[in-house]
Amino acid sequence: MKLPKVSAVVAAAVLAPAVLFPSSASAADAPRPTGASGPDNASAGTPDAAPDGASQEEQDRAEIRRILADASTGVSVREAAEKALAAGTAADLRQFLTVGLKDARYIDYRVRTLQIVAVGGPAVQKAAKEALRGSYEDVVKFLEQGQYTARAADDRAEVERLLADPETGPRVREAAQKALATGTPAALRHFLEAELPHRRESDDRLKLVQIMSAGGRAVRDAADAAMNGSYADVVKFLKEGQYTARAVDDRAEVERLLADPETGPGVREAAQKALATGTPAALRHFLEAELPVQREHDARVALSQIMAKGGRAVREAANAAMNGSYADVVKFLKEGQYTARYEDDRVEVLKVLADPQTGPHTRQAIQKALDGTPAELRRFVESGLAAVRASDNRVKVSQIAETGGPAVRKAALAALDGTDQAVLAFLTEGWAKARAEDEAAVKPEGKPGTEPTARPTEQPVTAPVAQTAAPGGQAVQAAVRTATGTGATSGTGATSAAGTTGSSGTVARSGGQLAATGTEGLGLEAGGAAAAVAAGAALVVASRRRRADES
Repeated sequence: MKLPKVSAVVAAAVLAPAVLFPSSASAADAPRPTGASGPDNASAGTPDAAPDGASQEEQDRAEIRRILADASTGVSVREAAEKALAAGTAADLRQFLTVGLKDARYIDYRVRTLQIVAVGGPAVQKAAKEALRGSYEDVVKFLEQGQYTARAADDRAEVERLLADPETGPRVREAAQKALATGTPAALRHFLEAELPHRRESDDRLKLVQIMSAGGRAVRDAADAAMNGSYADVVKFLKEGQYTARAVDDRAEVERLLADPETGPGVREAAQKALATGTPAALRHFLEAELPVQREHDARVALSQIMAKGGRAVREAANAAMNGSYADVVKFLKEGQYTARYEDDRVEVLKVLADPQTGPHTRQAIQKALDGTPAELRRFVESGLAAVRASDNRVKVSQIAETGGPAVRKAALAALDGTDQAVLAFLTEGWAKARAEDEAAVKPEGKPGTEPTARPTEQPVTAPVAQTAAPGGQAVQAAVRTATGTGATSGTGATSAAGTTGSSGTVARSGGQLAATGTEGLGLEAGGAAAAVAAGAALVVASRRRRADES
């Protein structure tokens, strides 16, 4: 069978399938699209019966006109039919209907099949190519039946692919499962043509809302603009806009971490490196991959530091967290360390409270701290305990100044003029040295080998155990000076190694070392009480001096 030249027609059909068939789901959506002939029931060689009495020529002309009036007639058939009518002879009309029509239809059918190959799914493409390698009848069979069978296979594969895709949204997934359960070609085609576009838009808008709720300020602003726009704006945000906006948010987050004084050294170093690189990929990699690792490392370092400085309960809790998961470490840093530290703080202050050498103001402050919250007890251990002990130390020094000899009084007053550390130094070292000077000054003469005895008004004591000093003793110092002057005689009273006294004026010896921490707010209260005690002691000294002068 001799065919006309069709290269131009075939090339146009292959190069521009999208124009002719815009749907990407399948090129076989309509069996007979306009401009491309498909199989029909018209005779390939015998025209329809003409009216009674009509000649063969009239019948042929009527049949050709009917073919041209059919909207599904292909390009090649239409050109050949118009050419036969233009020639006008009975022979030309008969030649077209008996030979030329089938040849032209074969060309149109092959063009249609090539268009289907260009945009069809795998099964459709395979069946179409097999038909093109076959006969005229194979091509006709493909267009009439094979393309629809193959398209049903492609539709099923596309639905299964959507279900296997983790990015498929919930609404698309629900409709796809329903279509697949129904299983008919019509149900699958209806899902892909009618339901999929609407459900996909619904899922995309839902995804946009989720991104907006979890994103930073820039992402939220961009998502809000897209949500108020068209579906094309939503798609553009999901494909591009969210990443541009997220890069802005990532930079802001890295800068926030660097500005936070609580950020650990490992996180800080990695953040500075990412910010110096500056690319969106570097910032995202830091936040997604490096930040969790560096944050855990910093948390474990912080835990080790707390464990090294903590008491027994803190060390035990920290060790258990260190041997656990990162969640255990975080829980210790947020909660566990404070619970354990409260236990250690109670043990510390109760130990001080149990020491018989602890002064009255220290005891009073400890009891008040124990009645408070864990935070109040922590503040007391950190600062208040040292302050109230320093106040008791100053009371002790004022009492020593009242009862000591000239050297002792001079050294005591000099200590009271100084810092809390000077007071502490007097109690631990200076007191014993000054007392030895006083004892040497009253040593008996003319009896070699006779050992000096202690002053009758000052009992020998051991060196006091060091206590941390704190501000608050200037009032005590002034009161002692007013009462004793520079030449007052020593009074009576026992001295203590710990620098604390009872209400009777006797001082017990120290048997242990006291802690050197406390809370804010208690130092002034304790210092005032200490000043009052010292002022009372100074008045006693002044009274004794007046009675001595009168006698």
